[in-house]
Amino acid sequence: MPAIDVEGVPEAWRAPLVRSLAIFQVGESGEGRIVREIERSRLAGIDADYRAALKLFVKEEGRHARILATMVRGLGGSLRGTAWTDRLFVHGRRLLGLRLKLLVLLAAEVIGIGFYGLLAERLEKDCSIGRALRQICGDEEAHLEFHAAFFRGQTASPWRRALFSATWFAVAAAACAVVLVDHRPTLRALAIEGAPRRLWGLVRAVHRRVCAGEDVAPAGRASVTA
Repeated sequence: MPAIDVEGVPEAWRAPLVRSLAIFQVGESGEGRIVREIERSRLAGIDADYRAALKLFVKEEGRHARILATMVRGLGGSLRGTAWTDRLFVHGRRLLGLRLKLLVLLAAEVIGIGFYGLLAERLEKDCSIGRALRQICGDEEAHLEFHAAFFRGQTASPWRRALFSATWFAVAAAACAVVLVDHRPTLRALAIEGAPRRLWGLVRAVHRRVCAGEDVAPAGRASVTA
C-alpha cells in the first residue's frame, strides 16, 4: 500500500494504535496449518471449491498482515513476533476439532470487523490508516459470509442448530472478552464507546445468518445493532 499519512492521527493516539495494530498484525499472519488440515479433511461441505476458496482467504489475510505492518511502521512502531491473545486463539483452535477451529476463525472475523470498524470511525475520513482499515473491513465481511455459509450447511437439523448456537455464543463471548480487555487502553485513548455492544451485535448477526439465513449487515459500520 502507499506510504502511511499519520497527519490525521493525533499524537496521543499513536502509541496505543501501534500496540493494537501490531497485535492484530500477528493474528493476521499465517493460517497455513488450517489449510493443510482442510486438504486432508473429508468433512461434509468441504470440497475442492471450498479448499480453493479457503486458500484465497488465507492469502488475503496475509495481505492484511502486510497492510497492518505498514501502518505500524508508519506510526513509528515496531512489529511483534507474538502476542498473548494470538497464542490463546491458536492454542484454543489446536485443542478443538476442525469444525470448532473454523468456528474460532469465524469469531476472529467478527473481532476484526468490529475493532477495525471502530478505529476507522474515529480517524479522519481522509486519513490513509482509516481508509485502509475500512478496506480491510470490507474484505473481512466477505470472509465472514464465507464461514457463515459453511456453518449454515452444517446446521440443517434443529439439534445441530442448537449445538451451534450454544458453542458459537460461548466461543464468541470469550473472544470478545479477551479483545476488550487486551485493547482497553486503545479504546480509552481514542474515546471509543459502545465496543461491547458493537461486537455483540455482530455475534448475534452471525448467529441469525447461520441459523435463519439472514444477511449480515455491513458490520464494519455503525449500522450494526444488537
